Amino acid sequence: MQRSTDWKSKTERQEGRERKGERAKREKVKSSLKALSTFFEKREKAEGRRPPLLSRGKEALPGGVNHLKMKSQVTNALSDFFFEYETPRQVLVRNRRVGVVCRLIQLGVLAYIIGWVFIYEKGYQSTDTAVSSVFTKMKGVGYTNVNGEERVWDVADYVFPPQGDSSFVVMTNYIITEGQKMGTCPELPGKHNCSSDADCERGTFKRTGHGHMTGVCNNSTETCEVLSWCPVENDHNIPDPPLLMSAENYTLFIKNSVTFPVFGVSRSNLVEGIDAKYISKCLHNPKDAPLCPIFKLGDIVKESGFKFETIAKVGAAIGIVVDWTCNFDVDVKHCKPKYNFHGLYGNPAEKDKARASVGYNFRYAKHYLEDKVQKRTLLKVFGIRIDIIVQSLARKFDIIPTFTAIGSGVGIFGVATVVCDLVLLYLLPKREFYKNMKFKHTDNHGGQHDSESLALDTSSVYYNEEAKEGAGQGQDAAPSNDPDSEAHTETEVSIVRIFSFSLSYLLRKMATSK
Repeated sequence: MQRSTDWKSKTERQEGRERKGERAKREKVKSSLKALSTFFEKREKAEGRRPPLLSRGKEALPGGVNHLKMKSQVTNALSDFFFEYETPRQVLVRNRRVGVVCRLIQLGVLAYIIGWVFIYEKGYQSTDTAVSSVFTKMKGVGYTNVNGEERVWDVADYVFPPQGDSSFVVMTNYIITEGQKMGTCPELPGKHNCSSDADCERGTFKRTGHGHMTGVCNNSTETCEVLSWCPVENDHNIPDPPLLMSAENYTLFIKNSVTFPVFGVSRSNLVEGIDAKYISKCLHNPKDAPLCPIFKLGDIVKESGFKFETIAKVGAAIGIVVDWTCNFDVDVKHCKPKYNFHGLYGNPAEKDKARASVGYNFRYAKHYLEDKVQKRTLLKVFGIRIDIIVQSLARKFDIIPTFTAIGSGVGIFGVATVVCDLVLLYLLPKREFYKNMKFKHTDNHGGQHDSESLALDTSSVYYNEEAKEGAGQGQDAAPSNDPDSEAHTETEVSIVRIFSFSLSYLLRKMATSK
């Protein structure tokens, strides 16, 4: 109890000293403003002009305006702007548990800022993605021997399309149907079986069929007759082993160029040291030759997790990712591509019987004329579809994201203050004592504001209602007993005087110049 009384008396003494200091400061400001106001009055009198209305004294204004509180928004705003400063009140709390909690939280925030924001996410750098172009070229020769018929396949035969795009197909197996011409012929067994012409509705077709039905049932095959390219294709039996196993030795050349427009940097996968002599001999290897742009098709399949024998039969899709992750804070020559290989579909871990659709295939026809009759050779192509994907991200130091990251980190430090305040004010046994130390309350007595108040009363009129009534009755308003209020009033009047003098002086100068 004695400790609480001593603390209150100590607080009262401190508050008294603060009030005296504030009054002394206001007196200094008041004397300075009066001296400046007197200077303007003397200058006006020396020039033979009558001072403005606000500087003529008490007799010039009705109702003793010098004894009233001038509480206009303009004067209060000027007074607050020039003569007041707000700062948060801080309380130093000596408590081990709260101190340890605060430091642990701050340490965690600091580790997050340094480890995650700056080191891992590189928050001090700006980023840009590249505009890229890809050109490809396949090389190699394939050989087949089907029923004693030998044939050589070159790039024009097994690459679709042949233009060298970033997405293309390399044929590894096929089913060929030669000599087709437009006419009528029976469907394959199982496509559309029939026992009479009534089962074959004329002009209709099945989604899995080969053409329009003619309304005739072929008795020899017991299938409906269709108008189509005849003979129709029979793709029930896929060649196994694949006919073009030699495709494993084909080579793929990738030429890629990227441009980072924000940083104004252009790069090619033919980096320093990759010249014509090197390209003529190199073959890509992730360890020995990671920058060589020539790839063996069998190695691509292996790196993507497939077996060539498995996917060559029915086809698959493989993605080659060219990764450009560059840091332009160092020399540009260190910006080099990295190649990654991914199996997109045709996963060998799945059993073919468990999947509804396996592999990759499409049909391709070569048309020609024979005895003035249009014919075609139909190929059902099974192959490896290759998609080349360019992935890019460049970074470089930038002061704006650096300050943004630092500012956000400093803001997160406030979490420690919030948590510790919650512990102090609501969890500790002495929480009432800490509340009294942290928060300072002021009471209003008799309409007078405490000297500790940080804001002036802002009224939208010049005089209060009591002053207006007194002026209307021809009596002066009673002066205020609050010395702080009187000091504020005189200061406001001085400010208004100076403002009016300055305004009149400028107007006079403008008129003289004209």
